[in-house]
Amino acid sequence: MATGDLSLTAGGALLARLKAVGVDYIFANSGTDFPPIIEGLSEAAAKGIPLPVALTMPHESAAMGMAHGYYLATGRSQAVMAHTNVGLANCATGAINAAVENVPVLLFSGRTPVTERDRFGARTVPIGWGQEMRDQAALVREASKWDYELRFPEQVGELVDRAYAIANSTPKGPVYVSLPREVLCEPYRPDDVGVPNLMSPVRPAPDRSQIDHVAALIATARKPVIFAQHGAGSADAFAALGKLADRWGIAVCQYWAVQLAVPTDHPMSIGNDPAGFIEDADLVLVLDSLAPWSAHAHRPEASATIVQLGPDPLKARMPIRNFRSDISIVSEVSDGIMALKSALDAREVGPAIAMRREGVAKIAAERRAATLEKAKLRDDGAMTSDFVAKAVSDAIAGADAVLLSERGCTMPPMTLNHHRAWYQEPHAGGLGWSFPAALGMQLAERDRLVVATMGDGSYMFANPVACHQIAEALELPLLVIILNNAEWAAVRHSVLDIYPDGYASRTNAMPLTGLSPIPDFVKVAEASRAWARRIDSADALVQGLADALAHIKTTKSLALLDIRTIG
Repeated sequence: MATGDLSLTAGGALLARLKAVGVDYIFANSGTDFPPIIEGLSEAAAKGIPLPVALTMPHESAAMGMAHGYYLATGRSQAVMAHTNVGLANCATGAINAAVENVPVLLFSGRTPVTERDRFGARTVPIGWGQEMRDQAALVREASKWDYELRFPEQVGELVDRAYAIANSTPKGPVYVSLPREVLCEPYRPDDVGVPNLMSPVRPAPDRSQIDHVAALIATARKPVIFAQHGAGSADAFAALGKLADRWGIAVCQYWAVQLAVPTDHPMSIGNDPAGFIEDADLVLVLDSLAPWSAHAHRPEASATIVQLGPDPLKARMPIRNFRSDISIVSEVSDGIMALKSALDAREVGPAIAMRREGVAKIAAERRAATLEKAKLRDDGAMTSDFVAKAVSDAIAGADAVLLSERGCTMPPMTLNHHRAWYQEPHAGGLGWSFPAALGMQLAERDRLVVATMGDGSYMFANPVACHQIAEALELPLLVIILNNAEWAAVRHSVLDIYPDGYASRTNAMPLTGLSPIPDFVKVAEASRAWARRIDSADALVQGLADALAHIKTTKSLALLDIRTIG
């Protein structure tokens, strides 16, 4: 783009450069530090300079969640802009979620003006003093790969390029830049606004000698097992992993998976329970897993070879994570899977593999059958989360849908068969993720069926009034499903896990877990003109799912089901 004598404010140049590096949207919650950003949007638009689409977010948690979901759908980093320290504080949970899941969000927030007078953009109202901090970046530094404060307007172009490259380098993750108001107000000659990126992200290729060594180990292993938590990374790698596991008769365990690595009904898929496999394995291949199994409950043999492959196989940012790694391979998981399959395709499958495959398939089928049996309706008619998950799976079958679960529908009873079929809440546990992340996915793919399932507590954490406002404003036809048991079930289960025979287990109402009286979530949704229905029985669930899907198809607007469950 030729700029000639064209000039912009630094704020306008920052926005234009974000577009140039590939940012489609800015999810923004504005404040008194935003005048140069808002002026920059108007100025650049008036001068015909391409900009990302700036979307008004009524809460910063929704902004972070939508950027997270948009990236999962597209693989492209998006920008979030928040208001000084108070807005940044509301972004912190989303930044933690993104950091743990290696999601490269470009996070910006204004900084209260440094000067009190005699400079354009100086402080003008009392909050200019009230929002001052000694170290504003400290609010998200623990969750950021890199942070910086813009000092001079001429830094804008190169600073955006550096932020984007670092965020998207392996291992990926969020970065943060604070933006003082006075600097954004200064003039900037945008000669570099449309030039190619100054630097490219780092993406290491898997080491060929390590891949060949692991392939040789797999070819001679007696009882290999694969653990996968963050999926396969791409459609090609998803298919490749399924073929690799089937050809070599390798069990695949998706313990606490946040993305799908093989179909749930794949003949080598043993579900999410490592028992009976991890203890007997002589070779364990771990694919991008934060905690591939419970170290408290499961221990591999000392003689087993453990291979960890992923963007950061040792999870270096985790202060404590002592899972053994005899062979550590740095690679995007999709690249590693494709390289490993290529190396194995050149090897002959021995006669013992067929017998092993048959044995794994038998166990996998038995586990699958037991899971589906557990998902049946209880004799008293009460609906469990497994029952609801199976019903939802049946309702969306064939729709090529994307389903997100945050203490919502459980993975095992569902039939999920493509690499983007399933996303669970981040292992960081920052609640309120599913609803806005699903909105971000729906924004990226308006014609795809996106289903956000969550517990009642997670729905409240999501700032549902803000999320419903966004869905209505942007016309996002999401299906929201709330599994409503009027409690923090995850907390109750954790207490029972540690104190199965303790005092809390014998109380009629376990302390600090109940959420009664529960709000009327149907009315919350209807406040933004959404279609909503409360579901109290299995028959009503089947009809409600059909009606909700029909509503989405015909009106292209949000539908919500508030399903009363137990457990």
